[in-house]
This record gives sequence, C-alpha cells and structure tokens, in this order.
Amino acid sequence: MISTKLNSTGISNSYVIPIFESEIISNTIKKIPSSIKFDNWPLLDHFKGSAKETLLSVGENRIYFLGLGKKREASAVSKVFRSFFYNNKSKLNGNINILLDHDGLGEFAVAIANGIYLAQYNLGMLKTNQKVENDWFSEDAELNFVSEKAIENDLAKGKMLAETQIRIMKLVDSPANYKTPQMLSEEIEKMGKSSGFSVKVYDEKQCEELGLKALLAVSKGSVENPARFVIMDYTHPEAIKKVGLIGKGVTFDTGGVSLKPGDNMNYMKSDMGGAAAVIGTLDMAAKLGLKVNIVGAVALTENCIDSLAIKPGDVIGSYLGKTIEVINTDAEGRLVLADALAYVKKNHQPDAMIDLATLTGNCIQALGYAAAALLSNNDDLAQSLINSGQNTGEKVWRMPLWDDYKDMMKSDVADIKNLSSAPIAGAITAAKFLEEFIDGHTNWAHLDIAGVAFGDSEYGSMKSSTGYGVKLLVDWLERGL
Repeated sequence: MISTKLNSTGISNSYVIPIFESEIISNTIKKIPSSIKFDNWPLLDHFKGSAKETLLSVGENRIYFLGLGKKREASAVSKVFRSFFYNNKSKLNGNINILLDHDGLGEFAVAIANGIYLAQYNLGMLKTNQKVENDWFSEDAELNFVSEKAIENDLAKGKMLAETQIRIMKLVDSPANYKTPQMLSEEIEKMGKSSGFSVKVYDEKQCEELGLKALLAVSKGSVENPARFVIMDYTHPEAIKKVGLIGKGVTFDTGGVSLKPGDNMNYMKSDMGGAAAVIGTLDMAAKLGLKVNIVGAVALTENCIDSLAIKPGDVIGSYLGKTIEVINTDAEGRLVLADALAYVKKNHQPDAMIDLATLTGNCIQALGYAAAALLSNNDDLAQSLINSGQNTGEKVWRMPLWDDYKDMMKSDVADIKNLSSAPIAGAITAAKFLEEFIDGHTNWAHLDIAGVAFGDSEYGSMKSSTGYGVKLLVDWLERGL
C-alpha cells in the first residue's frame, strides 16, 4: 500500500523531476538540489520537456526527468503523471520522491496526486489469466512529495478524487450483466455508507406508486432487470444552498424496438455515464465536507426488446402529468430524465438543477470529443459551469436553447414527442424536450456528455470510461455555485 508523504526523511534514491517544456530548460534543470547528486549534464542536451517525454539517469540515484509539455494546465499535468506511472508501475520499486519546488509545480499538487493515483486503474478487472507482474502500487512504499509549500491537503484531495473516479469508471466500464439497475443501486448504497451520504432506493413497485411513468415505460422491455430510482442526499449544517443533480442511468441501451445497429453496440454499457458523474460528485462532496446541500437523482433502467417493450407511436405518461408520443424508442434517455427532473423539482426545490446524460450522437457531431454540450436557461449558471470546465479541463460549450426550436417537438396526438422529425439540431431539441419537465425552474442546466464520458485512450485497445463530470461539478460546487 502506497502512503503519501510530504518532505519525508525516509530513505530513497529514486526521484521524479517534472519539467515544463521551455527554450531555456537548462535554467530549470540547474535548480535541482545538490543533495540529489546529479552530474550527468550531457545526458540532458536533447531533453526538451515535451509532454510525456521521459529520460532516465541511473547512477548513485535513479532519476526520471518527466516532460510536462508547454501547457501549464492542471488537466494536462495530471494526464502526464497518470501516463508515466501507469506505464512504469511494473518497473518502479521502493520509495519515490517527486520534486515540486521548481517551476511553480506546488500549485499543481492536486492534479499531480490525482494523475498518479489514477494510474492504479486497470481495465482488465474480469480477466482470469492475467500475467502476474510487479505493481508498484501494491508495495508497502512511500510516495514522497518534496515541496516548501504546505500542500498536504491538496495531495489528499487529489488522491481522494482519484479513488472516487476509479470507482465510477469501474461502474461505467463494467458489462451490463455486472451492473443491472438492482446491482448498481446496491453499489450506490455501499458508497453512501462509506462516504457519508444517505441513499433511498425505489424498486419498480414503488416507482409505480410515485408515478414515474416515463421511467417505467422505458424499463418495460426488461422483465428480469426492472427499473430503480435512487435518491441520494448529502447535507451540511452550514449550507445555505441546495443543488439538484440528475443523471441518466441506462445500464444498457439496445435502442429498444428502434434497434441500434449491431456494430459497437457493446459500448452501450456506458449509457449510464451521467448517473456515474452524479454518484461520484455526491461521493466527493461528502468526503470533502462541502458546505452545500445536494440531492442526487439517478433513474436506472435497461432499454431492451421484449413483447412488453414500448413501440414507436405509443403515447406514455410522465411524473409531471404530461403525455409523450414515442417517435423513437432509442430516444429513451430523455424519457427517464424527464421523470427525474420533475421529481427533484417538485419534492426538493433546489436552488439550481443540473442534469448529465450521454444523450445524443448529434452532440458528438457538433463538438467531437473535446467538450460536453451545455444548454441552460440561466446565463449565470451557464457561465459558472464554463469557468469550471476551463479550470478542470472537463470543458463544456454552450449551445442555444431558443424557443425557435420548440415547435420541432410538437406532437399531434400528445403534449410533446420525444424526437424531432427533422435530422438536425438533435442535441438542442433533446434539451428543449427536457425543458418541458423542469416545471418552470429558472436555474437549470443540461449537460450532454455523449462525446466525453467514454472514449479512446492509451490504457486499453477499446473505448473506456473517462470519469468525466466529477472534477467539473466538484469545482463548480467549491466555487460557490
């Protein structure tokens, strides 16, 4: 078990020296303390400090020079450290010192600790024939940060954040048969007990009593794994504001009767990425003791095919009482969010509401994999989320929520339809649908995280979870909403 230390006197001859890319990098390198006993300067003649560039010097001490690149951004620094420790965890051994007394590196302590501890995450959680290799993270060793700044709290926060991110990444990456709505609700209960927030799980019968008609309509095709509705509550005695966080929790999405193509359907295990972000944010808020009250709501269901499944053209009810014409059963995420949003608004009256969902392919077409789509009816809320996105690297980009798009969701037979007939502006019209179910709330934001919750990385040959949303929302909460 690795223990985090600051300026420890423990014995170690292994060092990691992070260096930002610079034309005068020699000036930075010469700030290395003489106690490290490094004199092989010619070795560094061609070292530029570019992102993830690594140079190892072996002598009296084992010294890794680690390039951070030009970006002095927390997210970029975190990625470099995660990559380095992931790719070297079978080679590292014993106590390791990280030097942070140069180049203003102390200000990146949260990001550095976060990146290092994220490197523990292993996608092969279900493999039975993994080759046993040395893993530095399983050793009884010290990770010692050398800094004149008092960064103990920052280091602890970075580690806690990594632990929470790993927990929700495991949920997103788990196959659907390992995280049915029942299983996922049980995992949330465990997290609540360990971290300090309350959890109430409503089973399918209780959901029916509550009137969550849209959620139950989506789940009709999953007889063996019926829906669950989970309410999480975190409170602080000094809180003056309450926030509602709502997450789409479709644990597997076949598209229903409007069946998705078979290619890459396996990735639809990730369609609960919004719920994962909400769960992780509650977990971090509780561990950090944030002075805010938070109610988290996640609507958990599968979207499968069965003789009982809803069909295109069906009209279903909702918690708010509005009727919905189902144009396409693969536009199911907005249906479960509709009930969750309306429930939180009516029963908890939060000062602000934010929902997160892997909702539309149109979002990816518009923004690619660099940012989530942000749609909001409140300019101040939108700007605060944009600021937190820039601060954490979990970026958002605002799209319009104008009423010009409202008529695209009109139905001839019901109060509203779940999909526009026009093959354009899909991310916007999805948000216009959701807006109908916030019941007049004036401080709401919708985050379509379809392009950022799950993607390619150096840590696997297939797409996997990014853990998106937790850093963004925690930063937003810490900044006072």
